[in-house]
Amino acid sequence: MVFLPKKGVVLEEPSVVAVTLAENKILAVGREAKEMTGRTPDTIRIYRPLRDGVIADFRVTLAMIRYFIEKVAGRYRFLKPELMIGVPAGITSTERRAVIEAGMAAGAKAVYLAKEPVLSAIGAGIPINSVSGNMIVDIGGGTAEVAVIALGGIVNWHSVRVAGDKMDAAISDYVKKRHNLAIGEQTAEDIKIKIGTALPEKENRFLEIRGRDLILGLPRNIKISSAEVCEAVSDTLMEIIQIIKSVLRETPPELSADIIDKGMVLTGGGSLLRNLPELIAKATGVPCTIAEEPLLCVAKGTGIVLENLDIYKRSIMSKIR
Repeated sequence: MVFLPKKGVVLEEPSVVAVTLAENKILAVGREAKEMTGRTPDTIRIYRPLRDGVIADFRVTLAMIRYFIEKVAGRYRFLKPELMIGVPAGITSTERRAVIEAGMAAGAKAVYLAKEPVLSAIGAGIPINSVSGNMIVDIGGGTAEVAVIALGGIVNWHSVRVAGDKMDAAISDYVKKRHNLAIGEQTAEDIKIKIGTALPEKENRFLEIRGRDLILGLPRNIKISSAEVCEAVSDTLMEIIQIIKSVLRETPPELSADIIDKGMVLTGGGSLLRNLPELIAKATGVPCTIAEEPLLCVAKGTGIVLENLDIYKRSIMSKIR
Protein backbone atom coordinates (compact mmCIF):
# COMPACT_ATOMS: atom_id res chain seq x y z
CA MET A 1 0.00 0.00 0.00
CA VAL A 2 1.15 3.52 -0.77
CA PHE A 3 0.11 6.52 1.33
CA LEU A 4 0.67 10.12 0.24
CA PRO A 5 0.43 12.99 2.77
CA LYS A 6 -2.83 14.96 2.39
CA LYS A 7 -4.14 12.39 -0.11
CA GLY A 8 -4.38 9.21 1.97
CA VAL A 9 -4.03 5.66 0.60
CA VAL A 10 -3.53 6.15 -3.15
CA LEU A 11 -2.46 2.62 -4.11
CA GLU A 12 -3.49 -0.76 -2.76
CA GLU A 13 -1.92 -3.62 -4.70
CA PRO A 14 -0.36 -7.01 -3.86
CA SER A 15 3.44 -7.34 -3.91
CA VAL A 16 3.55 -9.67 -6.92
CA VAL A 17 5.69 -9.23 -10.05
CA ALA A 18 5.57 -11.06 -13.41
CA VAL A 19 8.90 -11.33 -15.26
CA THR A 20 9.63 -12.58 -18.80
CA LEU A 21 12.49 -15.09 -18.64
CA ALA A 22 13.82 -14.52 -22.18
CA GLU A 23 14.30 -10.74 -21.94
CA ASN A 24 14.41 -10.66 -18.10
CA LYS A 25 11.93 -7.77 -18.16
CA ILE A 26 9.12 -6.80 -15.80
CA LEU A 27 5.86 -7.69 -17.53
CA ALA A 28 3.35 -6.75 -14.83
CA VAL A 29 3.27 -5.60 -11.19
CA GLY A 30 0.62 -5.74 -8.47
CA ARG A 31 -2.96 -6.82 -9.16
CA GLU A 32 -2.31 -7.51 -12.85
CA ALA A 33 0.59 -9.84 -11.97
CA LYS A 34 -1.44 -11.61 -9.25
CA GLU A 35 -4.17 -12.45 -11.78
CA MET A 36 -1.51 -14.29 -13.81
CA THR A 37 -0.53 -16.54 -10.86
CA GLY A 38 -0.89 -20.21 -11.80
CA ARG A 39 -1.73 -19.35 -15.40
CA THR A 40 1.66 -18.48 -16.91
CA PRO A 41 3.55 -20.29 -19.71
CA ASP A 42 7.19 -21.40 -19.26
CA THR A 43 8.41 -18.04 -20.59
CA ILE A 44 6.92 -16.02 -17.69
CA ARG A 45 7.67 -16.38 -14.00
CA ILE A 46 5.66 -14.93 -11.12
CA TYR A 47 7.70 -13.56 -8.21
CA ARG A 48 6.66 -12.61 -4.70
CA PRO A 49 9.75 -10.52 -3.95
CA LEU A 50 8.74 -9.98 -0.32
CA ARG A 51 8.58 -13.24 1.59
CA ASP A 52 7.75 -13.35 5.32
CA GLY A 53 7.78 -9.55 5.42
CA VAL A 54 11.35 -9.13 4.14
CA ILE A 55 13.12 -8.95 0.77
CA ALA A 56 13.54 -12.35 -0.89
CA ASP A 57 14.58 -11.04 -4.33
CA PHE A 58 16.40 -7.70 -4.35
CA ARG A 59 16.25 -6.94 -8.10
CA VAL A 60 12.53 -7.63 -8.39
CA THR A 61 11.78 -5.68 -5.16
CA LEU A 62 13.71 -2.71 -6.55
CA ALA A 63 11.69 -2.82 -9.79
CA MET A 64 8.45 -3.05 -7.81
CA ILE A 65 9.26 -0.04 -5.58
CA ARG A 66 10.28 1.96 -8.66
CA TYR A 67 7.01 1.00 -10.38
CA PHE A 68 4.93 2.11 -7.37
CA ILE A 69 6.82 5.42 -7.08
CA GLU A 70 6.29 6.13 -10.79
CA LYS A 71 2.62 5.16 -10.58
CA VAL A 72 1.83 7.59 -7.75
CA ALA A 73 4.37 10.36 -8.40
CA GLY A 74 4.60 10.26 -12.21
CA ARG A 75 7.47 9.17 -14.44
CA TYR A 76 8.65 12.74 -15.02
CA ARG A 77 8.76 13.96 -11.42
CA PHE A 78 11.38 16.63 -10.70
CA LEU A 79 11.97 15.97 -7.01
CA LYS A 80 13.10 12.72 -5.43
CA PRO A 81 10.56 11.60 -2.83
CA GLU A 82 11.25 10.70 0.78
CA LEU A 83 10.13 7.14 1.51
CA MET A 84 8.91 5.67 4.73
CA ILE A 85 8.78 1.88 4.65
CA GLY A 86 7.10 -0.27 7.29
CA VAL A 87 9.25 -3.26 8.31
CA PRO A 88 8.67 -6.17 10.74
CA ALA A 89 9.85 -5.56 14.32
CA GLY A 90 12.00 -8.68 14.05
CA ILE A 91 13.92 -7.56 10.96
CA THR A 92 17.70 -8.18 11.06
CA SER A 93 20.31 -5.49 10.35
CA THR A 94 21.12 -7.15 7.00
CA GLU A 95 17.44 -7.14 6.03
CA ARG A 96 17.15 -3.48 7.10
CA ARG A 97 20.10 -2.58 4.89
CA ALA A 98 18.52 -4.40 1.92
CA VAL A 99 15.25 -2.44 2.31
CA ILE A 100 17.14 0.87 2.55
CA GLU A 101 19.30 0.10 -0.49
CA ALA A 102 16.25 -0.92 -2.54
CA GLY A 103 14.48 2.33 -1.62
CA MET A 104 17.49 4.49 -2.48
CA ALA A 105 18.16 2.64 -5.76
CA ALA A 106 14.48 3.09 -6.71
CA GLY A 107 14.97 6.87 -6.65
CA ALA A 108 14.32 8.02 -3.07
CA LYS A 109 16.04 11.06 -1.55
CA ALA A 110 15.94 9.49 1.91
CA VAL A 111 14.51 6.30 3.39
CA TYR A 112 12.86 6.06 6.81
CA LEU A 113 12.20 2.66 8.34
CA ALA A 114 9.44 2.25 10.91
CA LYS A 115 8.36 -0.86 12.80
CA GLU A 116 5.03 -2.18 11.57
CA PRO A 117 3.47 -2.95 15.01
CA VAL A 118 3.95 0.72 16.00
CA LEU A 119 2.58 1.97 12.65
CA SER A 120 -0.39 -0.42 13.04
CA ALA A 121 -1.09 0.91 16.53
CA ILE A 122 -0.98 4.53 15.32
CA GLY A 123 -3.21 3.68 12.35
CA ALA A 124 -5.67 1.92 14.66
CA GLY A 125 -5.99 5.11 16.71
CA ILE A 126 -4.08 3.85 19.75
CA PRO A 127 -2.36 6.68 21.70
CA ILE A 128 1.13 5.14 21.67
CA ASN A 129 2.75 8.00 23.61
CA SER A 130 0.56 7.52 26.70
CA VAL A 131 1.89 5.99 29.93
CA SER A 132 -0.78 3.29 29.73
CA GLY A 133 0.17 0.07 27.93
CA ASN A 134 -1.48 -1.14 24.73
CA MET A 135 -1.19 -4.49 22.97
CA ILE A 136 -1.29 -4.82 19.20
CA VAL A 137 -1.48 -8.05 17.18
CA ASP A 138 -0.60 -7.41 13.53
CA ILE A 139 -1.32 -10.39 11.25
CA GLY A 140 -0.13 -9.66 7.73
CA GLY A 141 0.64 -11.86 4.74
CA GLY A 142 4.09 -13.08 5.77
CA THR A 143 4.42 -12.30 9.48
CA ALA A 144 2.36 -12.09 12.64
CA GLU A 145 3.74 -9.62 15.17
CA VAL A 146 2.61 -9.04 18.72
CA ALA A 147 3.80 -5.98 20.62
CA VAL A 148 3.12 -4.18 23.88
CA ILE A 149 3.53 -0.43 23.37
CA ALA A 150 3.84 2.32 25.99
CA LEU A 151 5.43 5.79 26.08
CA GLY A 152 5.98 5.80 22.32
CA GLY A 153 8.05 2.62 22.13
CA ILE A 154 7.84 -1.17 22.07
CA VAL A 155 8.20 -2.59 25.59
CA ASN A 156 7.95 -6.23 24.61
CA TRP A 157 7.32 -8.05 21.33
CA HIS A 158 7.45 -11.34 19.48
CA SER A 159 7.30 -12.09 15.79
CA VAL A 160 6.59 -15.29 13.90
CA ARG A 161 6.80 -15.81 10.15
CA VAL A 162 3.38 -17.43 10.12
CA ALA A 163 0.39 -15.44 8.87
CA GLY A 164 -2.07 -15.14 5.96
CA ASP A 165 0.16 -16.88 3.39
CA LYS A 166 0.65 -19.86 5.71
CA MET A 167 -3.13 -20.11 6.17
CA ASP A 168 -3.53 -20.29 2.37
CA ALA A 169 -0.85 -23.01 2.17
CA ALA A 170 -2.54 -24.96 5.00
CA ILE A 171 -5.91 -24.85 3.17
CA SER A 172 -4.23 -25.99 -0.06
CA ASP A 173 -2.51 -28.92 1.75
CA TYR A 174 -5.75 -29.90 3.48
CA VAL A 175 -7.71 -30.04 0.20
CA LYS A 176 -4.90 -32.09 -1.34
CA LYS A 177 -4.86 -34.65 1.50
CA ARG A 178 -8.60 -34.84 2.21
CA HIS A 179 -10.02 -34.53 -1.32
CA ASN A 180 -7.09 -35.56 -3.59
CA LEU A 181 -7.46 -32.21 -5.34
CA ALA A 182 -4.69 -29.78 -6.29
CA ILE A 183 -5.74 -26.13 -6.06
CA GLY A 184 -3.86 -22.89 -6.78
CA GLU A 185 -2.82 -20.07 -4.42
CA GLN A 186 -5.70 -17.83 -5.48
CA THR A 187 -8.32 -20.55 -4.93
CA ALA A 188 -6.93 -21.20 -1.43
CA GLU A 189 -7.09 -17.47 -0.65
CA ASP A 190 -10.68 -17.28 -1.97
CA ILE A 191 -11.69 -20.16 0.30
CA LYS A 192 -10.15 -18.38 3.31
CA ILE A 193 -11.85 -15.06 2.53
CA LYS A 194 -15.30 -16.44 1.62
CA ILE A 195 -15.89 -19.24 4.14
CA GLY A 196 -12.84 -19.19 6.45
CA THR A 197 -13.49 -19.24 10.19
CA ALA A 198 -11.30 -19.57 13.29
CA LEU A 199 -14.00 -21.33 15.35
CA PRO A 200 -16.57 -23.96 14.33
CA GLU A 201 -19.96 -22.38 13.57
CA LYS A 202 -23.49 -23.73 14.10
CA GLU A 203 -24.33 -23.22 10.45
CA ASN A 204 -21.83 -24.66 8.03
CA ARG A 205 -21.04 -22.54 4.96
CA PHE A 206 -20.12 -24.19 1.68
CA LEU A 207 -18.12 -23.12 -1.35
CA GLU A 208 -17.78 -24.91 -4.66
CA ILE A 209 -14.18 -24.98 -5.87
CA ARG A 210 -12.36 -26.32 -8.91
CA GLY A 211 -9.02 -28.01 -9.13
CA ARG A 212 -7.08 -30.92 -10.65
CA ASP A 213 -7.81 -34.44 -9.50
CA LEU A 214 -4.51 -35.91 -8.26
CA ILE A 215 -5.45 -39.48 -9.21
CA LEU A 216 -7.04 -38.99 -12.65
CA GLY A 217 -5.25 -35.74 -13.52
CA LEU A 218 -8.56 -34.27 -14.74
CA PRO A 219 -10.41 -31.10 -13.65
CA ARG A 220 -12.93 -31.68 -10.86
CA ASN A 221 -15.40 -29.67 -8.77
CA ILE A 222 -15.95 -30.24 -5.04
CA LYS A 223 -17.82 -28.50 -2.23
CA ILE A 224 -15.74 -27.51 0.78
CA SER A 225 -17.25 -26.51 4.13
CA SER A 226 -16.30 -23.82 6.63
CA ALA A 227 -15.78 -26.58 9.25
CA GLU A 228 -13.07 -28.09 7.03
CA VAL A 229 -11.39 -24.69 6.60
CA CYS A 230 -11.49 -24.20 10.38
CA GLU A 231 -9.71 -27.56 10.81
CA ALA A 232 -7.18 -26.70 8.07
CA VAL A 233 -6.05 -23.38 9.61
CA SER A 234 -6.17 -24.44 13.29
CA ASP A 235 -2.44 -25.28 13.59
CA THR A 236 -1.42 -21.98 11.98
CA LEU A 237 -3.69 -20.03 14.36
CA MET A 238 -2.30 -21.93 17.36
CA GLU A 239 1.22 -20.76 16.43
CA ILE A 240 -0.01 -17.14 16.46
CA ILE A 241 -1.79 -17.69 19.80
CA GLN A 242 1.43 -19.14 21.27
CA ILE A 243 3.37 -15.92 20.54
CA ILE A 244 0.51 -13.83 22.00
CA LYS A 245 0.77 -15.92 25.20
CA SER A 246 4.55 -15.58 25.16
CA VAL A 247 4.31 -11.76 25.00
CA LEU A 248 1.69 -11.71 27.77
CA ARG A 249 3.94 -13.88 30.00
CA GLU A 250 6.87 -11.45 29.58
CA THR A 251 4.88 -8.22 30.03
CA PRO A 252 5.50 -6.20 33.24
CA PRO A 253 2.59 -6.50 35.75
CA GLU A 254 1.55 -2.81 35.50
CA LEU A 255 1.20 -3.08 31.72
CA SER A 256 -0.58 -6.44 32.03
CA ALA A 257 -3.24 -4.71 34.11
CA ASP A 258 -3.70 -2.08 31.35
CA ILE A 259 -4.01 -4.79 28.68
CA ILE A 260 -6.63 -6.75 30.68
CA ASP A 261 -8.55 -3.50 31.11
CA LYS A 262 -8.41 -2.39 27.44
CA GLY A 263 -7.95 -5.67 25.63
CA MET A 264 -5.71 -6.27 22.61
CA VAL A 265 -6.28 -4.85 19.13
CA LEU A 266 -6.03 -6.93 15.95
CA THR A 267 -4.77 -5.36 12.71
CA GLY A 268 -3.62 -6.60 9.28
CA GLY A 269 -5.41 -8.60 6.59
CA GLY A 270 -5.06 -11.89 8.50
CA SER A 271 -7.19 -10.51 11.33
CA LEU A 272 -10.23 -10.46 9.00
CA LEU A 273 -10.63 -14.24 9.38
CA ARG A 274 -14.10 -14.71 10.85
CA ASN A 275 -14.31 -15.41 14.62
CA LEU A 276 -10.57 -14.83 15.13
CA PRO A 277 -11.02 -12.27 17.99
CA GLU A 278 -13.31 -14.76 19.78
CA LEU A 279 -10.73 -17.57 19.42
CA ILE A 280 -7.88 -15.39 20.76
CA ALA A 281 -9.99 -14.09 23.66
CA LYS A 282 -11.01 -17.66 24.53
CA ALA A 283 -7.40 -18.94 24.39
CA THR A 284 -5.80 -16.07 26.36
CA GLY A 285 -8.55 -14.75 28.64
CA VAL A 286 -7.86 -11.21 27.35
CA PRO A 287 -10.56 -9.25 25.47
CA CYS A 288 -9.78 -8.86 21.77
CA THR A 289 -11.17 -6.45 19.16
CA ILE A 290 -10.48 -5.74 15.48
CA ALA A 291 -9.30 -2.26 14.49
CA GLU A 292 -11.35 -0.21 12.07
CA GLU A 293 -10.12 -0.93 8.52
CA PRO A 294 -7.45 -3.42 9.71
CA LEU A 295 -5.97 -3.79 6.21
CA LEU A 296 -5.15 -0.07 6.08
CA CYS A 297 -3.75 0.38 9.63
CA VAL A 298 -0.04 0.26 8.66
CA ALA A 299 -0.58 2.64 5.72
CA LYS A 300 -2.70 5.02 7.80
CA GLY A 301 -0.13 4.92 10.63
CA THR A 302 2.62 5.71 8.14
CA GLY A 303 0.62 8.72 6.94
CA ILE A 304 0.04 10.02 10.48
CA VAL A 305 3.79 9.71 11.22
CA LEU A 306 4.70 11.48 7.94
CA GLU A 307 2.36 14.35 8.79
CA ASN A 308 3.71 14.59 12.37
CA LEU A 309 7.41 13.79 11.91
CA ASP A 310 8.57 15.93 14.83
CA ILE A 311 6.39 14.01 17.31
CA TYR A 312 7.36 10.52 16.13
CA LYS A 313 10.85 10.89 14.67
CA ARG A 314 12.80 10.07 17.82
CA SER A 315 10.77 7.12 19.02
CA ILE A 316 10.18 4.93 15.98
CA MET A 317 12.35 5.75 12.99
CA SER A 318 15.84 5.53 11.63
CA LYS A 319 16.67 7.64 8.59
CA ILE A 320 19.37 6.72 6.07
CA ARG A 321 20.48 9.21 3.43
